[in-house]
Amino acid sequence: MPESSAAAGSGRTIPGTPAPVTPFPAVGTSVPGSVGTSLQILRSLDSGPRGLVEAHAEERLARFGENVLPAWRPVPWPRRFVRSLRDPFTSVLLCLGLVSAVVSAWGTACVILALVAVSCLLRSTEEHRADRSTAALRELVATTATVVRRTSADAPSREREVPVADLVPGDVIRLGPGDLVPADVRVLRAGGLTVHQSALTGESAPVAKHPLDAPDPALAGAGPFAQPQLCFQGSSVTSGSGTAVITATGGATRFAAAHDGRARQRGASAFDRSVQGISWTLIRFMLLTPPLVLMANAALRGRGLETLPFAVAVAVGLTPEMLPVIVTTALARGAARLARTSGVIVKRLPALHDLGAVDVLCLDKTGTLTEDRPVVEAAVDGSDLPDPGVLRWAALSALWTLQLAELPAPDALDEAVLDAAEHPEDSAYEGVAALPFDPVRRVATAVLRRPDRLGVHTLVTKGAVEAVLERCALDGEERERLLALAARKAESGLRLLAVARADRPARHGGYTPADERGLTFVGLVALRDVPAPSAADALDVLARRGVTVKVLTGDHPGTAARVCEDLGLRTDPAGGCGEVVTAELVDTLSDAELARVADRATVFARCTPEHKARIVSALRAAGHTIGFLGDGVNDLPALHAADVGICPRNAVDVAREAADVVLAEKDLTAIDRAVLAGRHSSGNIATYLRITLSSNLGNVIAMLTAGLMLPFLPMLPAQVLVQNLCFDAAQLAFAFDRPGASALRRPAVLRSRDFLRFITGFGLLNAAADLATFGVLALALHNAAGTDGEAAFHAGWFTENLLTQALVMVLLRTGRSAAERRAGGPLRAAAGGLAVVGVLLPLTPLGPLLGMSALPLLYYLLLGSVLGLYAVGLTAARRRYERRR
Repeated sequence: MPESSAAAGSGRTIPGTPAPVTPFPAVGTSVPGSVGTSLQILRSLDSGPRGLVEAHAEERLARFGENVLPAWRPVPWPRRFVRSLRDPFTSVLLCLGLVSAVVSAWGTACVILALVAVSCLLRSTEEHRADRSTAALRELVATTATVVRRTSADAPSREREVPVADLVPGDVIRLGPGDLVPADVRVLRAGGLTVHQSALTGESAPVAKHPLDAPDPALAGAGPFAQPQLCFQGSSVTSGSGTAVITATGGATRFAAAHDGRARQRGASAFDRSVQGISWTLIRFMLLTPPLVLMANAALRGRGLETLPFAVAVAVGLTPEMLPVIVTTALARGAARLARTSGVIVKRLPALHDLGAVDVLCLDKTGTLTEDRPVVEAAVDGSDLPDPGVLRWAALSALWTLQLAELPAPDALDEAVLDAAEHPEDSAYEGVAALPFDPVRRVATAVLRRPDRLGVHTLVTKGAVEAVLERCALDGEERERLLALAARKAESGLRLLAVARADRPARHGGYTPADERGLTFVGLVALRDVPAPSAADALDVLARRGVTVKVLTGDHPGTAARVCEDLGLRTDPAGGCGEVVTAELVDTLSDAELARVADRATVFARCTPEHKARIVSALRAAGHTIGFLGDGVNDLPALHAADVGICPRNAVDVAREAADVVLAEKDLTAIDRAVLAGRHSSGNIATYLRITLSSNLGNVIAMLTAGLMLPFLPMLPAQVLVQNLCFDAAQLAFAFDRPGASALRRPAVLRSRDFLRFITGFGLLNAAADLATFGVLALALHNAAGTDGEAAFHAGWFTENLLTQALVMVLLRTGRSAAERRAGGPLRAAAGGLAVVGVLLPLTPLGPLLGMSALPLLYYLLLGSVLGLYAVGLTAARRRYERRR
């Protein structure tokens, strides 16, 4: 059959498929793949159960385009450059430049606009480079799908993993637990398949999916999401497995229609909120400065609009215009270094700062505190006596459920059972059917037969003790006795699987969960968790770094408590961490009460996905910055609720998509390295803000004071802006600095009160040095008069400003030992270059062009004394500040 297709999202489909629909069609409206039998759908897509031929798939990919949502495509560099103008500081600078142009201050306008261009250029370039690096790194964890294809029309089909972007309509794919549904599909075969559709419908409960070839009158008038034979992109497989054919990809999917680019945008992170708060506070001051300068000069000096360029320059002097560039560069460098040295991928740059600010890390114990594979401790019957038969029946159930339900791999408990059993595949039993485990039933059932027992099928059910006992034919007293036995074992830290069986007459029809009734209890399989070798040391390191670890698990309280105590995480009240909190207790607490309990407790047991998300939200509401480490479908709500969602590279696809940070492996040591990288970048940003704003505040105070005292402007607008440009260039070194050891010992949080106290105190000290320089200039230039005196004054203050700013850059790097402060580095080199420019620029031919002249030797001698006293004052103030911290 000939093909005819178009680019993804164009609205055209392969001939034979129903026409695409608009978002949110009326109830009952047909959607691609919903009408007709499975065979008819396959024929309309020019496909078949054996999948597409590779050549046909490549041709369709070229015509349809990649299976990528339009809103997720990379942003072009020119658009990033224009978007950089939306930054608050950049927008204000642009406005100030336009105001300067209006008043014909062309030199001022050119310098300001140059600053705007440099800021936008650097920011957009760094963001574009970071996005390219992240995209390249993301290929290491790129979402893939299992597709069935053939090399030629006559060749046998084979399964292989391909990137989701390479899928095309007509591809036959396999789905398993934890998989993201990669496109809109029609289910061809399924075994216990359930999916989460909350991204599309908002419903939290999983929905069962199965083939449907004959119309179901009960579904007449139901929407497309209620159709059991249809799955949509944006859904995730909760349990079971299935085979499906793709009916729509890319922009033609229902997910693309329902979720535009705004659905992908995240709320502001803690770091974004703190930086924006500081930014807008400074912007308000900056917008108030020009009118205040104009009014003061008009009142005291009789000056009019001729002082407007100077007022604009003063406002610019208060602005840390390099803030967007420093933030982007520091975070991008940290993310690139993490990827290069530790294999950690930061998918969202602000998440790196949030990692550095994390003070509570929530995680499940399995695979993190313990090894991924538990080991079988014992198998006992109902009388608590050893019974190898219990383990044998459990292994048969695990083996045939794995094979018949098309599960990609056994879970950890099944794998431990299969490892402990002796060759269950050699048993005389053969599998007939399987009902895989799901979180609602909490059991799995395999239906077996023996060739020498015709007419009899054996159902073997295993799973949670309570769920299995509910399905057994037991009186109340016996059930309570077995529950008490299981409780005693669980309290000792063991994980339990109950096993039951029943013989039933053989039948040809399928089996359903309704058949899991009237079973005979066989026994219990007890397993224990083996602590991960590096967990104890990693927990100790995190504790020393000020990160509190909390365990959120679905296991029995005794099991969780045993592992935590083995690793040194105290769970008793004497340890100061409170008792183990169960989900039942969480359900009885209000949000405020839960916040208090969560702050004190270490272990939360029997947690559902909703419990985990609620606990994380309560901790955030209490003022903590939360990181959550998860790798399963059940961790999705908590990953979204946390400040930073973290998952290992081998997590299920849907968890990798939801996470902000992807680890090379599920290891607390990797998290420690990521936290350090976050604190490294955050420490550089905080140092930049403290030093720059304190220096700028001091300069503005001195400039306003001098403007009111002197009969001429203390510094010409062009001189102010050239000075700022030099300082901006030197400030780039902050992004490449190495923070002091103390900055890595605690969470990196910008506390507004401490921050404002710092910039106010050191800003006043800087203003005092500037005012002392005025006295030095008055003494050194007492014989100068007229324009020569003004030019010399401008040159002297220009030199002093750059020299004091260089001193501040070196001496206010807090948290360093004497050896660290003496060590070289990019910041010291930048400060040295800034000092050289400050001394030599007035002496070059550029000096007279900027309105500056050479200074007498006496000035430099006196300035050296001022700078020496200023350095002593800075050092003493820094030590006092560090002691108070």
